[in-house]
Amino acid sequence: MSEQLPERPDERHPIVTGLVALVAVGVAVGLIIGLVTFAGTQVLGLGGGDDSGTGSSERSMYLPRPEKTPQATGPEIILAPGESSSPAGESSSSKPTKTKSPRKQISLSASVTSAGPMQTFDLTGVYPGGEGAILQVQRFTAGSWQDFPVTASVSNETFQTSVATSYAGPNRFRVVDTDTGLASNEVRVTIG
Repeated sequence: MSEQLPERPDERHPIVTGLVALVAVGVAVGLIIGLVTFAGTQVLGLGGGDDSGTGSSERSMYLPRPEKTPQATGPEIILAPGESSSPAGESSSSKPTKTKSPRKQISLSASVTSAGPMQTFDLTGVYPGGEGAILQVQRFTAGSWQDFPVTASVSNETFQTSVATSYAGPNRFRVVDTDTGLASNEVRVTIG
């Protein structure tokens, strides 16, 4: 009789043993690559989210207020000493006549005369010569005009903004140019 030797467990399933070894090597290599990547990002400062350094969380963009640019009235003429700019035959002693420039005025209107609490309504208007101006909405409260947390910008000499308030009763609104202080007419909207 031939004596049969007992099989070792690793000889029964060589494929399973190979797969287990392959997975173990893959996990080990993955961990090593992950640790090297993590260490590299820390050294290079590529880690995100930590604002405890010297960086500031304040806004870094500075946007200056819009300013009007002077409009040219024509080509600049430089005269030699003794030359006159008046056409021949005209007296150079005639004084130019002053023309009164039209006064800038902001015209404001509301889309409704009454609204429910926190119902949105529009404030629209015209501001001739106010291109690019920022207008602060104000409400008359406790005997004086108070800034309302809404602004509008002027484009093509017109503006529009939406307003909602829960302050019941008659409300008086106006807009004020933040640069010049010029105020519009007031509009009344009853809330409630």
